[in-house]
Amino acid sequence: MKSRWRGWPLPSMALSLWLLLHARTAPAQEAWVEAPLVLQRSPQLPEAIAPAERGTRPSLVDGHKLSGRPDLEVVVEGDASLRRGDTRITADRLEYQPPGDLATATGSVHLNQAGNVYEGPELHLKLESFEGFFTHVRYTLLATGAHGEAERIDFVDPQVSVARHVTYTTCLRENYAGWVPAWMLSAVTMTTDTGTNLATATDAQISFLGLTTPALPSVSFPLTNARQSGLLPPVFGFDSTNGFEYLQPYYWNIAPNRDATLYPEIMSNRGVNLGTEFRYLEKGYSGQVRVDTMPSDALRERSRWGLWASHSQQLDPKPFGLDSLTTAFNINRVSDDDYWRDFSHTPTMTSRQLTNEADLNWTKGDWSGQARTLSYQTLQYAASPITPSYNRVPQVTANYNTYDWHGFDVSGTLDYTRFQVDSAYAPTLNGVKQPDGERLVGNLQISRPWVSPGGYVIPKLLLHTASYQLASPLADGRTSVTSAVPTVSLDSGLVFERDASLFGHAWRQTLEPRAFYVHTPYRDQSQLPVYDSAANDVSFATLYTENAFSGNDRVSDTNTLTTGVTTRLIDPVTGAESARFGIAQRFRFSDQNVTLPGGTAVTDRSGDFIFGGQVHWSPKWSVDGLAQYNMDSGKTTRDALTLRYTPERYHTLTAALRYQADSSTTANDGTETVDFNWQWPLSELTRGVFGGKSPNDPGRWYAVGRLSYSLHDRAMSDSLIGAEYNACCWVGRIVLERLVSGRATPDTRLMFQLQFNGFGNIGSNPTSTLLQNIQGYQPLNQPTASPSRFTNYD
Repeated sequence: MKSRWRGWPLPSMALSLWLLLHARTAPAQEAWVEAPLVLQRSPQLPEAIAPAERGTRPSLVDGHKLSGRPDLEVVVEGDASLRRGDTRITADRLEYQPPGDLATATGSVHLNQAGNVYEGPELHLKLESFEGFFTHVRYTLLATGAHGEAERIDFVDPQVSVARHVTYTTCLRENYAGWVPAWMLSAVTMTTDTGTNLATATDAQISFLGLTTPALPSVSFPLTNARQSGLLPPVFGFDSTNGFEYLQPYYWNIAPNRDATLYPEIMSNRGVNLGTEFRYLEKGYSGQVRVDTMPSDALRERSRWGLWASHSQQLDPKPFGLDSLTTAFNINRVSDDDYWRDFSHTPTMTSRQLTNEADLNWTKGDWSGQARTLSYQTLQYAASPITPSYNRVPQVTANYNTYDWHGFDVSGTLDYTRFQVDSAYAPTLNGVKQPDGERLVGNLQISRPWVSPGGYVIPKLLLHTASYQLASPLADGRTSVTSAVPTVSLDSGLVFERDASLFGHAWRQTLEPRAFYVHTPYRDQSQLPVYDSAANDVSFATLYTENAFSGNDRVSDTNTLTTGVTTRLIDPVTGAESARFGIAQRFRFSDQNVTLPGGTAVTDRSGDFIFGGQVHWSPKWSVDGLAQYNMDSGKTTRDALTLRYTPERYHTLTAALRYQADSSTTANDGTETVDFNWQWPLSELTRGVFGGKSPNDPGRWYAVGRLSYSLHDRAMSDSLIGAEYNACCWVGRIVLERLVSGRATPDTRLMFQLQFNGFGNIGSNPTSTLLQNIQGYQPLNQPTASPSRFTNYD
């Protein structure tokens, strides 16, 4: 008969065992006999046991046969078990010596320590300090599922252990003879420290699919997905311009809220590029700084550098009587105009116009404001020049917004800006170079909304004023010019609803007609400079706005009525919108004579039809479409259709067709592109390569890529194509990227990566490139949160 002790009154042998384990005094024994133990309530199961509490935790023992000597030893034989806190030992025979707190287990020993499992023939362990050793061990670590074997493991404390002549892998063990993991680390010693989340192996070799690396003196890797200082996996790649690329990053975990990464990189055709990134996060401020420098570029025969920095901070508004006060700056500078072409894969290189900005923002009740300076570094390229934006040095704004003031909504803006640009790139205004200048703008807006569940009517009055002081005369000799333009608009709409049944599904269908009238009288603005204005693209959003231009330099003379109708299908249970269709058109009652420099008056009375629709019939399928149809020519001037299919994780297909007519010519000309991107498993490719899926091949091939083809030029534009292989414990990626846009000569780059789960990566990192180019792309084997120790609780 099996004897058990669980902290309750038992036969004399079990009671003696409990007394031996806890070394109770006589009064304590009497108190225990008089009153049974009472369980303590806890709001949650603790993941970790504090060191001070380990000695207070009771020991629970059971087995077929119990024997021993009081105060000296206890022996449990036959299905023996000992539990204390987060540690449980089972064995054929278990001996415990209270004076030294030493447990000795032999025969089919199984040790579970906070979810980490160790198995072997013999264990010697001090329970409270968790000091001891285990011989001929098979182990499994909870955090990553890593497992292996060791000749011996020495436990230093509950966090640190040293394994000798050890193997390590995260490949799932298969149940057949001769199984060998796809990758495995072998080392003379491996020290694991859960406190620092670091494992360090000495004299280590890595085997992968039968290939073994030379012995490495030392290899360190994190035990979980938490941050850890040390060398990051190296990056290898090949670029058609830079040649062979080797990057060896080093990560420095300075503090929980600060870190730095060093990026030394060798480019065979250029030289050595040294990169450094520093990040910080404090209670009231945060930011990051990256600096790249190449002392000598062999291809350009000069030094190269780049600086990217951002910072945001909350300031104390109380001394100024404000509700909030914040400041921020953003710096982006590079050494030369060719930097964007030569270092296009730098993560911080996102545009050829690099913004450099510092601002101060405040709020006080209905008021808010900003003071900032904004300048651009424009990277010019003779084969593909761009027009730079004007610098704003400085710009000061004040805004006022109040709602339901005696039924009225009132808002106003004051904006002072000083504009500057390189005179070599200044646009032409009436035959002369447009001068730099200062502009003061005032906008006032008053509306009286009447809104109900079934509709709304919103009349609005707007006034736009602008005053310019110019650095040099205009074509008519003036150095100052002013403008004042009033506008009145009336927006109205109705909302009808009905219950409908389509395709066997119940819907709530809406019908939402809308009419929007705008009248703005003509004011001659041909002598005004253009610093920040541009023509709005025609869309559902811009059709229902008062001004045909963005910015503050042009206000269109408008006498138009825009009408449209939208219908939506809504799930009556969830409220989710499954489909939306709309149509709108603008009718013009008089010519629009206000234009941008070089533009012509708009004389057509009927504007283009805009058709649009979005269908999300199920989580798997979605369709978005937009068409702009010109009634006079009988042709579409813009089309866009996107079809997306995402049936499950790692399965996404997106096809898009885009057409934009050339407004500068009446010929049937324009840009038309077809874009197709995907991430999809190719099980037929696996069968073709391996001759059928065998039990020894748990992996799956995935195709990834993006192809963009210009039907007008009959040529491919920016594109990439690649493949991924998911083998449960490792992922392989190879991606070929070709960049064409804005380049006289295409730039081709080959990237590859081996990702060992629970260990690290080898090769370049194409994941960021895939995320940028493939809609809905999901990296394979994404890191997950470390599991609870109770998921592997014995």
